[in-house]
Amino acid sequence: MTTSTRGAKTPAVLVLEDGRIFRGRAYGAVGETFGEAVFSTGMTGYQETLTDPSYHRQVVVMTAPHVGNTGVNDEDPESGQIWVAGYVVRDPARVPSNWRSQRSLDDELVQQGVVGISGVDTRALTRHLRERGAMRVGIFSGEAVAGSIDEASLLAKVQDAPQMKGANLSAEVATKEAYVVPAIGTKKFTVAAVDLGIKGMTPHRMAERGIEVHVLPATATVEDIYAVNPDGVFFSNGPGDPATADHPVSVMQGVLERKTPLFGICFGNQILGRSLGFGTFKLKYGHRGINQPVQDRTTGKVEVTAHNHGFAVDAPLDKVSETPYGRAEVSHVCLNDQVVEGLRLLDQPAFSVQYHPEAAAGPHDAAYLFDRFVTLMEAERA
Repeated sequence: MTTSTRGAKTPAVLVLEDGRIFRGRAYGAVGETFGEAVFSTGMTGYQETLTDPSYHRQVVVMTAPHVGNTGVNDEDPESGQIWVAGYVVRDPARVPSNWRSQRSLDDELVQQGVVGISGVDTRALTRHLRERGAMRVGIFSGEAVAGSIDEASLLAKVQDAPQMKGANLSAEVATKEAYVVPAIGTKKFTVAAVDLGIKGMTPHRMAERGIEVHVLPATATVEDIYAVNPDGVFFSNGPGDPATADHPVSVMQGVLERKTPLFGICFGNQILGRSLGFGTFKLKYGHRGINQPVQDRTTGKVEVTAHNHGFAVDAPLDKVSETPYGRAEVSHVCLNDQVVEGLRLLDQPAFSVQYHPEAAAGPHDAAYLFDRFVTLMEAERA
């Protein structure tokens, strides 16, 4: 529950589920909110982060100390709303300054009812999450912290909040109705994109390559996919625990049986992993931000990439695995911790990556993956 009162001088507290408390001032809407505390290491692109559906039910801690400097505009959102459950910053901009800015970030958070907190030592909070792992958190401001604070009561509320493990969230953020993003220029291919929390830049990147993209709801069936007569099938990013995504796994397996060119990113990578028979697991604190080093093992090239995931695929790094759909291997790996960052099948045209090659705010090292998808569709057509 929130109010739209400007909270620049309103006290606020952040309570982690292990009992640690940080004090600050309200930022954005005043009220209370709950979610999983995660940190993002991006120095830029906060508007894209806020509107990424993969952050549904997460409270994002920004490691960059200054946030909001370039304000907010209507061109950069990745979806129709802010999806983060809460927002934590150290020093919010007092006045935005950018020729594209249309309003302040604070105003946007208030307008959309997003409860945040500023004036927090985000370095200490990030170190705490790195050591203890992502955990549930609550942000409280206004009446909840007026006068003396009942810390035990606030902590109990946090510990009663749902956990991310076991959460089935993709249908909550996906489109309810199918829509089409037309190809830019000459149409070359048709792709059916299953929306599990898709970002707006993803179909745009495909459209730039002459692809007409039919974006389908998360509840789409195999029959729905092939009703658009696709040259390829795409599974998007999205929030939640991939262990709960039985329907997308079943649908992807139907696509694999037909050997249609297939590409998945982020949640789509985890769906491919499960479809091939691999397990998934929750990372201690996940990968988030726009500076994560990944090696493409098929070329040896190292890319700086954009990430937002708290779960990963449990697949062997150094051997080819036999699956019901042919041989599979790990194609990409994170150089920080050796987490699986991509999969590919060797006997049919299917691959996936764990990160975000569309990366509107950058970096753009991985944009070639959309070209790789086009190459697969060209080869299948030939």
